Amino acid sequence: MTANSFPNSGEIIVHVFGKTDVGRTREHNEDSFVVADLNTMNATLQPEVRTHHPAKLGSLFMVADGMGGAAAGEVASAMATEVVLQELDTRWRSASTHDTETFARAIKAATETANARIHRYAAEHPENRGMGTTATIAGFLGDTLYLAQVGDSRAYLVRNGVALQITKDQSLMQKLVEAGELTAEEAEVSERRNIILQALGPEPVVKVDLTYQQVHLGDVLILCSDGLSGQIRTNDISRVVAEDPDLVDVCKHLIDLANENGGPDNITVIAVRFDGTGLSAASAGDGVGHQVYTSQSESRATIPVDLGAIQAADAAAHAMPKTDHTVTLPRQPQTPVARNSPTTPMAPVSRASVPEGRVPKSVLQLIFGVIALGVIAYAVYKYRS
Repeated sequence: MTANSFPNSGEIIVHVFGKTDVGRTREHNEDSFVVADLNTMNATLQPEVRTHHPAKLGSLFMVADGMGGAAAGEVASAMATEVVLQELDTRWRSASTHDTETFARAIKAATETANARIHRYAAEHPENRGMGTTATIAGFLGDTLYLAQVGDSRAYLVRNGVALQITKDQSLMQKLVEAGELTAEEAEVSERRNIILQALGPEPVVKVDLTYQQVHLGDVLILCSDGLSGQIRTNDISRVVAEDPDLVDVCKHLIDLANENGGPDNITVIAVRFDGTGLSAASAGDGVGHQVYTSQSESRATIPVDLGAIQAADAAAHAMPKTDHTVTLPRQPQTPVARNSPTTPMAPVSRASVPEGRVPKSVLQLIFGVIALGVIAYAVYKYRS
């Protein structure tokens, strides 16, 4: 998706509620959440926010699940919500333009700033070294959600009674499922399901997964910490949302379900229903899922690739005599981090994210370098023969 002007001209109404619970086994709550009307910067659950009009500047919904032992997790998650809200006030509300691209970039930058602040705080307070927090941040503008994801808190969209996850966990289990090593069902019961690959704070650099989701009339957004998603199934979310239109009850019933299943962790839920004449009804072709956001500037920077020329060059290279030269791309290993082992170091992200559909310049240089080596080798071979 690229930035565009707001597609809707009618009224849009947001109904929202959030709730957090310590669970059955934890002594204190390390989760934090924030619900805010960005037009007024009112970040409470008072009636004026529980039903508000996103209008020109939109809405913010965020869940953070802290970790780090003692009170460090509480500090990290609280810092994350506070910094993101402050940064959106500076980067978005004070911006000279208020289009979708500026909004999406502000959300990503706010997430990165929260990571830097938490990391610096931990460095200045050795007793909190290793502190961190997950973050699932949803900004709503126009008729679209823009989501920044770090860690394994989640966002689901419930449409026509069916809940679908619209974020991807940054976890070991997600990687194993994508690699075909485990099924989703096996991952749900694995002893390693609490191992995440990223969080805000443990490392100076974080890779933010920025996605988007267009919403339609009656859609319901559920944001939650893994204290909920780890204890109930997706169809439980579908059923609870379908059975009760009251969002206060939706949050309570979901938390009750997680506690009935053991409640081993803190549980946080935000429920949002989208309403108003500015939203169209969903049709069969409207997709729900993990959709990477690409800005206009990234689209313009995309390197055009002549696939025909590359295929021709590849065919010519395969026709040449084999040489003993092997070229391999270096791989950067990523160290998993167990949520219950806060002092385990996280591997820093040393390579920039490459948006889908782009071919990095380094890869193109490598391709043409290999072709050139092949041509030289073939010329030497012909000369000697």
